[in-house]
Amino acid sequence: MKIVAADVIVSSPDRNFVTLKITTEDGLTGLGDGTLNGRELSVASYLRDHVAPLLVGRDAHNIEDAWQFLYRSAYWRRGPVTMAAIAAVDVALWDIKAKAAGMPLYQLLGGASRTGIMAYGHASGRDLPELFDSIRAHLDEGFRSIRVQTSVPGINAVYGVAAQPSSGGKRYDYEPAQRIPLPAEEDWDTRAYLRHLPGVFEAVRAEFGPELPLLHDGHHRMTPIQAARLGKSLEPYDLFWLEDCTPAENQEALRLVRQHTTTPLAIGEIFNTVWDYQTLIREQLIDYVRSAVTHTGGITAMRKLLDFAAQYQIKSGIHGPTDISPVGMAAALHLDLAIHNFGIQEYMRHGELTNEVFRQSFTFADGYLHPGDQPGIGVELDEEAAARFPYQPAYLPYNRLKDGTVHDW
Repeated sequence: MKIVAADVIVSSPDRNFVTLKITTEDGLTGLGDGTLNGRELSVASYLRDHVAPLLVGRDAHNIEDAWQFLYRSAYWRRGPVTMAAIAAVDVALWDIKAKAAGMPLYQLLGGASRTGIMAYGHASGRDLPELFDSIRAHLDEGFRSIRVQTSVPGINAVYGVAAQPSSGGKRYDYEPAQRIPLPAEEDWDTRAYLRHLPGVFEAVRAEFGPELPLLHDGHHRMTPIQAARLGKSLEPYDLFWLEDCTPAENQEALRLVRQHTTTPLAIGEIFNTVWDYQTLIREQLIDYVRSAVTHTGGITAMRKLLDFAAQYQIKSGIHGPTDISPVGMAAALHLDLAIHNFGIQEYMRHGELTNEVFRQSFTFADGYLHPGDQPGIGVELDEEAAARFPYQPAYLPYNRLKDGTVHDW
């Protein structure tokens, strides 16, 4: 089943997305997500100028061979642009293979290991009353696990708080990438954050009780010893996980955090290969793998990564915000349903315009997602609708400390 075309579609309904559409001689099409937040055109060029010409004439069924060819033949391996491009190809080929088989993708991955996929929502607020209202709203929407993010006194803007003003216009959810010519500058104070956050979780537990699974994202802003302090101070509030407590490129840094806290740790949304996890998994320094299918080489690579993690009783927590397109989200759900060591799935609803461009079969009800049973991954692209929303430059913010030093955002 030869590939006859590989087209790159860049569209900006609600936000920017990069979609690869592969077409075979039999008329089957497959979609892959190559979106890289704030650097979308880099992946689009990589796909259009370097990868697409290599795909035409190849057998669409040979997914493993295509993956190894794209990874090894470029010589310059790894990196977010390369791995997002490979992921786009990989998911599109799995979409085609499942359509050719006449079954949803998860069936080709071994079938369902569960009836539904537990998802968590994103509650936030500038103060406790606003945060409590946000948690209640998410519970009303059906979420049964909640990520909690909050403003911090003395800091003007904090990652994860949807109610904060955005110079890029009104947000339809918490999407920090702003449609402005230069990245927005935000401030940061780690000591203020560490003083404030435990009291927030104490109040949330007092209001909502001990059973509700609570998560929190530190977003790489702490040193290892600061992360250890936070993890220990949050232990009384029984978090489901503390995410990205410190930049984990230095994998050995998590040894220090692990020595001081039993709070479960989730790491990896900015990782893009298994090599980023070797020490973390082998030494059991984390509890959840946070990589996205879109940014980590697709279904083929993520399945191998999660099988490696399973040997150490480490579970999945696949990255799933709105900078992952519905195509990437659907691919994650098929993998979630099939693997044994599933943990939880991040889920942030896309906006109405995005749902107009990407027609989806996956569902959310009573706290659980399901990818649906359409052949393939269950997402179709409306190219006419996509064409109405051209690319718009957008950037994530960045942080500076009070003395002007650039800091992790």
